[in-house]
Formats: sequence, structure tokens, C-alpha cells
Amino acid sequence: MDTSPVLEISNITKVFPGVMANDHISISIERGEVHAVLGENGAGKTTLMNMIYGLYQPDSGEIRINGKAVHNHTPADALKLGIGMVHQHFMLVDPLTVAENVVLGNEPTRMMFSLDQAVEITSSLSKKYGLSVNPRSRIEDLPVGVRQRVEILKALYRDASILILDEPTAVLTPPEVHELYDTIANLKADGKTIIFITHKLNETMHISNRITILRDGKVMQTLQTAQTNPQELARLMVGRDVVLRVNKTACHPGNQVICLEDVRVHDNRGLEAVKGISFGVCAGEIYGIAGIEGNGQTELIEAITGLRKVTAGSIRLEDKDLTGAQPSRILNAGLGHVPEDRNTRGIISQYSVAENLILGYHHQKRFCNHQFLNNSGISDYSSGVVAAFDIKTTGINTRIDTLSGGNAQKVVVARVFSQSPRALVVAQPTRGVDVGATEYIHQQMLNMRDAGVAILLISSDLEEVRSLSDRIGVLYQGQIVAEKPAAEFTEKELGLFMAGAASAVEQQNAGGSSQ
Repeated sequence: MDTSPVLEISNITKVFPGVMANDHISISIERGEVHAVLGENGAGKTTLMNMIYGLYQPDSGEIRINGKAVHNHTPADALKLGIGMVHQHFMLVDPLTVAENVVLGNEPTRMMFSLDQAVEITSSLSKKYGLSVNPRSRIEDLPVGVRQRVEILKALYRDASILILDEPTAVLTPPEVHELYDTIANLKADGKTIIFITHKLNETMHISNRITILRDGKVMQTLQTAQTNPQELARLMVGRDVVLRVNKTACHPGNQVICLEDVRVHDNRGLEAVKGISFGVCAGEIYGIAGIEGNGQTELIEAITGLRKVTAGSIRLEDKDLTGAQPSRILNAGLGHVPEDRNTRGIISQYSVAENLILGYHHQKRFCNHQFLNNSGISDYSSGVVAAFDIKTTGINTRIDTLSGGNAQKVVVARVFSQSPRALVVAQPTRGVDVGATEYIHQQMLNMRDAGVAILLISSDLEEVRSLSDRIGVLYQGQIVAEKPAAEFTEKELGLFMAGAASAVEQQNAGGSSQ
């Protein structure tokens, strides 16, 4: 295999107001390799890729593609040079079909658009690379993993030989992640070069040939994947040793705090998404919900937090019946909520860090005085929380959309945890968050649990559920199909229950007990 550099980045520097995003970065990408670019949120990974793709222009330095220097190029130029990019947030037209999205802007016929021809092209590409899609499906009807395949097909249709995948697993379920691994293997076998942007250590070790680690906009090191390990990568990323395993003390549960009895909830289509769920969460324990996304998790969270109507059953917080209560009443009753999507439900991007830290609690006396905000009280509180939760920001008046994803998530967690809640609903707490912030958020959750808070954890990260939870309930098609202490579940058993294979689990257990 020709391993000559297909892409050379030499001393690239990019400065935004007050931020050195990339500081004299040099990386050589070999032809036909999977090259991971690893770093914490805010390390400069996406900025660098946006310059390769032509969305940003470097302030200094040089980019060479196939030995030729490129200057002031645009995404259109990048595509002509064989560079395709699949962004974190997909750039698809929801009402159009898969085939229409694949050929959009580069239609197969000039005079008259041929949908049949677009379908044929899409089918051929999907079969060649093992990217299973229905060319005639509308994007708005597809799950996240399939939408990502469409983005990859778009780039392949434009003859991309270098594919940049920016945080490609951030919103994928575990089965979808493994499907992506298969896709990358097929692309590599076809001679494509893959640049894989991530902050996840296990997937980096699994999929890459070489790894470049960025920290604070600088290259720390480039390593052969076979010659390193997750501990070394974490240390290079964060600048210190990181505890990669959750260390928790024994659980000592108290009285039941959260109680659901036969709860039923409809989804946006009017179909029953939560089908008679009953469970309780005690003070001082973490109850984890494991399940593949789309099995009723979102509707369950929204019902408990007052964001969706409960059609039957009851929800209680200690002695308070909160069934159908408004979110503000639920919040005041002592139930905190870390939402599954911080950008739509967790923060207001145009607001400052301080303003986001008091969202939902701004009516408290320490934050307002006769309907006017108490700026000094907000400032004192926010400064203390920023320090206590190690939120990296230039100041409490900084807009939150200038923070890295990990630090924005810390703001959401800090806002809820600092209000001394009796119970917590924590959904996807570390989605899109780097290893350092993940370690910190996990420890904060354990601290809250040890302080006697009842925590309901909903996460698509199976390892996160297994390591943090004291008890686990498996959610499948809107029902809890299995529940027991976390230590009693094997990973295989959990996976089978999550896939709806309860009978396979029974056979497995029967076989094990007969031996």
C-alpha cells in the first residue's frame, strides 16, 4: 500500500478573538490510513478540520494535498481535491429523500432531474460500501445512524478520497457505532483515507492506525495506535493522569423518593411510547435505564419532568403527587433535571454563563429583588459555581456558546447540582463530552448519590450505565423488561434484553444453571 502523505499540514495557526484555536500545528496524514485526531472539547480539532475543508482560512502555515499547496480554498475546492467532510451536525434537507440529498447540487442530469437515476446511483454506492439505506426514504423519517450514512454517501458520490468524520459517534447508539466501524473498514479497504475526529479513547484504539493528540490548540504527539494505550492517551489529552474507571463506594439506599406506578405516555404521533412503567428510586442510589434510543426514553424523561402529558398512572416525589404538574412546580419540589440535549433544553446559547447558571431558578430571592435581577447576588453565586465545578471560561459574563461542549455541559450539571435537589433525572450526562469532563461529571453524580440524593440515570452509553448504576432497568419498546442490581447483569445479558431477546436470556441462564 502506498503510504506517502496524502495530506500535509505545516505550522497551521488560527486565532479567534481572545482564543488561540490552533497553534503552529503540523500533521502528516498517510494515504489509506485511519488517522484519529484526539483531544478534549476545545482542543482545536474541529477548527483544524474546518480549515482543511475550506470553511476557515488559516492565519499562517500551509496545507498540501497530494503534494500541492492549497490557498484560500473553499468547500467546493476541497470537494474537487477529493476531500469530503461529515460534520457533527448533519447538513441534510429533511423533507427530501435519501437519493435527492445524495445528488443535491451535483445532479446526474443537467436538463431534467431524474429521481430514478439518483436512486440507482445511491443504491450502487450503498451496496459497494455496505451503507444500508432506502434511497426513497425521507430524511425526516430516518434515525440518526442512517442519516450519517447518507452524509457519507454524499461525500462518496462526489469522489472523495479523503473523508473527515467529525465526532461521528457522538449521537450514535452502540449498535450504530459498530455499523460505522464496519463502514470505515470498507472505505479503508477501497483505498480511502479517513480522518477520525474524536475525544473517545476506546473507539480511537479500536478503529485507527495512528493517533495525533491535540491539547490547547497544540500537537502533543503522534503515535502508532498499536504502541499506545488509553491511559497514555488520556494523560496526553488532559495533561494529568485520568481515572478511566468509576470508583464508587457501596450503596446504602434510604426511603423511596421517586415513584412511578403504571405510567403511560404517548409520543408526538399519538402512539403509546411508555406502556405501563412502574419503578422506584431510593435516596442514595443511582437507578439506571439501559436501552437503545427510541424505546421510550425521551417520552419517559419528559413525563417525569412535566414536559409531556401523562395519559395514565402516577408520578410521585416522596409525598408529593407530581402527575401532570408544571415543570416549575416539579423543579420547586426538589427534582432537578439534566436534559438529554443541552443545546435545545439545557442552555440559551446567546446568554452568558452566569445567566445560564440561574435559568429556572432566577425567581429565587438571592437572584432577584422585586422582579429585578440582583446582579451582585448572581455574580457571587456564579463565580462560586464556576470555581467549584471547574468550568473553563474567560468569565461569568462570557456567552455560553463560546465554551467547549464539555464546559457547556458542566454549566448545565452545575446549575442543577448546586440547588441541593432531593432527586435528579440525569439524561445523557456525558454525550459529546471529553474524557476529563466525563470523569468530573461522573464523580459529581457519585458525590450527590453519597449525599443521599435519588438519581435516575438515562444514557445510551452502556458502559456509563453499568459503571454508575446501583440498579438497572432495561427499557424495550416502552416497557421495563428486566430489573436487578447492576452487578448481577452481564454485558451480554444487557445487550440481549436491550435488543428484545428476553427468551435468549432465559435460555442462556437455563443453560448456565444446568452446567
